[in-house]
Amino acid sequence: MNLQSRKISIVDDDESIRKATRALLRSVGYQVETFASAELFLESNALPDTDCLVLDIRMPGIDGLELQRRLNDANSQIPIIFVTAHNDKSHRTTAMDGGAANFFHKPFEANEFVAAVEAALERRSRFEAPQSEKARAQLSVRFVRS
Repeated sequence: MNLQSRKISIVDDDESIRKATRALLRSVGYQVETFASAELFLESNALPDTDCLVLDIRMPGIDGLELQRRLNDANSQIPIIFVTAHNDKSHRTTAMDGGAANFFHKPFEANEFVAAVEAALERRSRFEAPQSEKARAQLSVRFVRS
């Protein structure tokens, strides 16, 4: 899979973070879609095509850790990189124990963040069989019906 075909979804209630992160990831060649909430992400058609998820922890409604739990329960293979403005060690521990690829505090260093996205995508492609189109479609259907 080449760089231009990799899609990153960003879920963050902070519009300035969504815009800045989208611009950063687009500047290195990724396709990027943004969402102001976990609910909007789940209601969209983006889930089956998302290759990496950048996810805030604290958001109204479904928070980042709850979305991670739901994706894990659905056997999602999408790597998650958390970003948060809150320095809460318990959130970091929960996220990493839940399989997060990385965890950043806002504001984060651009080169380190891009390197983390690249590493998460590389690990996914090297160690995990990519989800088939059917598996991705089934994952999407599970959330639509929930």
